[in-house]
Amino acid sequence: MKTEQNISNFKQKALHWANQFDVCCLLDSNQYKDQYSAYEFIIAAGVHAELKTSAGTAFNQLKTFYENHKTWLLGFLSYDLKNELEDLQSANSDKLGFPDLYFFVPRFLIAFKNGIAEVLLGDDSIIDEINCYTVKKPTTLTNPKINQKLSKAQYINKVNGLKNHILRGDIYEVNFCQEFFAEHAIINPAETFETLNKLSPTPFAGYFKIYNKYILSATPERFLCKRGPTLVSQPIKGTAKRSIDFEEDEQIKKNLQNDVKEQAENVMIVDLVRHDLTKSAVKGSVKVDELFGIYTFPQVHQMISTISCKLNPEVHFVDAIKNAFPMGSMTGAPKVKAMKLIEEFEVSKRGVYSGSFGCITPNGDFDFNVVIRSILYNQENKYLSFQVGGAITFQSEAEKEYDECLLKASAILKVLGN
Repeated sequence: MKTEQNISNFKQKALHWANQFDVCCLLDSNQYKDQYSAYEFIIAAGVHAELKTSAGTAFNQLKTFYENHKTWLLGFLSYDLKNELEDLQSANSDKLGFPDLYFFVPRFLIAFKNGIAEVLLGDDSIIDEINCYTVKKPTTLTNPKINQKLSKAQYINKVNGLKNHILRGDIYEVNFCQEFFAEHAIINPAETFETLNKLSPTPFAGYFKIYNKYILSATPERFLCKRGPTLVSQPIKGTAKRSIDFEEDEQIKKNLQNDVKEQAENVMIVDLVRHDLTKSAVKGSVKVDELFGIYTFPQVHQMISTISCKLNPEVHFVDAIKNAFPMGSMTGAPKVKAMKLIEEFEVSKRGVYSGSFGCITPNGDFDFNVVIRSILYNQENKYLSFQVGGAITFQSEAEKEYDECLLKASAILKVLGN
């Protein structure tokens, strides 16, 4: 059944309605349109079947799970699935406790497009149920006290240590991240997500509740999507702050477009993504559709490139995800050595951060984001965390990289009242 609805009103009611279930997920494009978008948002609630597993045979289990159900699946892939793909490990501290991989077949699934809400799974009557749902007034909570795992001096020291590895020729580029966290944090996840999504609406935003753990994401980045036989990846490398002055903002945008350092970072990751897609592609079909595209979001301008290929019919789509995971924009080049150094220099386990969440359709199409600009929250132990990072190259200045981290954290810090 399809029924006409007001998008923002229906989305708010649908999110709070879905949040009553143990598991729910909202994938929201915030009405950014691109040629690969299927819906403005989809919302899933309740569990018909689920797969929760650790690195080891996770991708094969996902393949089996899809083949057994051949319906809509929503889920996430933690960054630490890298340990299944390469001889790597994750020994840093983790207070969040998300599984390495989690997917579920929802009891209810609603998709929204062009003012129309359509029930894809479940009873048509849930549209009326959502429309009748009363969203409670926002709760007044104290703002969590945000701490940093690394001091500015420690961060700068580590960046300089990584630059030494670049100088030695171990790597060309590495994505280095730091954690901001709060203990004893009491938040209302759905309300906090709404505030974040309003302040920083992005094309791959989402809300994911899995029992007492939450992902509240304002990510602007697509990891990988499949539409028919085509695979598309859109890595982001290159960030500049916005200005409220129109002319200055346009100049900042132009400067980013022509910034040789940002272009060098971006092209290294484009090469890495091309290499990853080659493993799944029809020979000769990998191409760069757009290099150094500049896209504007409320807090920042970003440099985004688009790489595509035709999927080899002999490669299962889950293997195509596996072949490109974790995404190059969050690792570095060469990829395996960069991931080893990430483990050595970072002090927090990444977990879901810099992993991915999204959906798989009944016919094997999919769309997955990159989990950045996201709050992760364990309601049981009241631990709240978000990480920010950037690409370190030989040209990087540690002080400027630190400032870029704070820029990327700004929307979340504002939402959390810091």
